Amino acid sequence: MPRRPAGKAMIETAGGQPPFNVMIVGQSGRLQYEALIFAISMAQACGKAGARSGASVGGQAGRQIPPRLFVAEPQPGPLWPGDPRITDGAVLELLAEHGATILPFESRHFGAAYPYGNKIEALAALPEGEPFVFFDTDTLVLDDLARVPFDFARPTASLRREGTWPLVELYGPTMTQTWRALYDRFALDFDSSLDTAWPDGYWQRYLYFNAGFFFYRCPRIFGQRFLDYALTIRDDAPEELVCQSLDPWLDQVALPLVIHSLGGGRSTLPEGVLDGQVTCHYRTLPLLYAREDDHVIRVLEELAAPNRIKTVLKQYDPIKRMVYQGRGQKARALFDREDLPRREQGFRNRLKREGLWMR
Repeated sequence: MPRRPAGKAMIETAGGQPPFNVMIVGQSGRLQYEALIFAISMAQACGKAGARSGASVGGQAGRQIPPRLFVAEPQPGPLWPGDPRITDGAVLELLAEHGATILPFESRHFGAAYPYGNKIEALAALPEGEPFVFFDTDTLVLDDLARVPFDFARPTASLRREGTWPLVELYGPTMTQTWRALYDRFALDFDSSLDTAWPDGYWQRYLYFNAGFFFYRCPRIFGQRFLDYALTIRDDAPEELVCQSLDPWLDQVALPLVIHSLGGGRSTLPEGVLDGQVTCHYRTLPLLYAREDDHVIRVLEELAAPNRIKTVLKQYDPIKRMVYQGRGQKARALFDREDLPRREQGFRNRLKREGLWMR
């Protein structure tokens, strides 16, 4: 099937927020099938074409235009040992049918050594000057994205996270010293980034996000700063980071610095809209079945039910076993819905013991 070239986004709506582009990353292996799930869920939730009307999630009203979906695809090159592009022709056909545009991009700095860097490098391929929202591919769209009251001048990212970085050593540096060193490296105001409702040394005091989604008014500005900060941290980190692992945390270390530098911060969206009412970043299918609401599971299983889609998705073993062979429901039955583990590790440990952890 021929690959569709990236085109220009739709014109600005009258009396509402501007239309925007959505980007996920798709490539060979797991991500091509997750990308298909995302695209189908977005098409069903947002409408395949034309304008939509009604109030936004945040209370805005007016004519809304569905966002355009780009599936960013890394191209072969010296940083990939093989061809990273989407290999399944049926996936490409279904992506196109559900409104997705393949967006080729070059891997110049990360590639196979740090595939999380795809989300950084792919931003340079999006249309310049047009608002964008990035989502991790392992996300379901549950409601119309065009109704989300994005403030594209004030970026933010996912607050559905745990205190995974930095790991503070017994003899220091402290968490405050580690984060302050990063802000100082980029001449940023560290103190204004703090949430002083939390005590010194507690991870939620510091600006820290999951990189499962983020947005801004221009992908080139955001992407170049993201790239500059990530490369500096990787190649010339402050000495306070000497004992800290940056794999896989590099994107999540750089992201809050980027957002702070561009005038964003915590909660520039209403609470519970993304990673809640409108989207679900499920991370893995076992986690989706184990911890998410019944509605999320219904959305997944209904979009995966048509025979043509089933034929494609079941080629990936974890989807086949979890969705089509019933192991997802077995995973769900392991947990009391009224007393779920508070941390992700609690889900992971139980699922692994029962042989139901797969990705």
